[in-house]
Amino acid sequence: MGEHAERTDKKNRDDATQALPPVTSSSKSPEEDREPPRTSRRAAAVDWRAFAGKVAVFLASLVRWVGLIFAAILVLHVIFVIGEANTENGIVSWISSWADGLSIGFKDLFTPDDVKLRVLVNYGIAALFWLIVSAILARIIRRVGGATS
Repeated sequence: MGEHAERTDKKNRDDATQALPPVTSSSKSPEEDREPPRTSRRAAAVDWRAFAGKVAVFLASLVRWVGLIFAAILVLHVIFVIGEANTENGIVSWISSWADGLSIGFKDLFTPDDVKLRVLVNYGIAALFWLIVSAILARIIRRVGGATS
């Protein structure tokens, strides 16, 4: 039994020695021995699809905001006309001048006798037009640009 135990003990020592990495005499520290990480060419390249998607999202948001601002100007004009705001006021006259340009073909679409009703209907339709068109354009820009909706 003693001989068998000696063989098993020797075998275990040999297995433990083989499991250890060989010791090399190097003057370099472990930090110096490491190679710098290599960057793959693919990781350094620009992801153009992601960039195009971000640009599309930005442009779509810009279109939506412009449509919202145009609609807000038209709604303010309606409020000023219905509320009989002072036309000599700088803000009222500025909004009125912009609203006339933004109403495009809707300014005289309907011609009821009541001026307030005419402004409400025609400029209200123009405001809805800008909201709808900006929403459609924003969706198209996102789809063409590859951005997810």
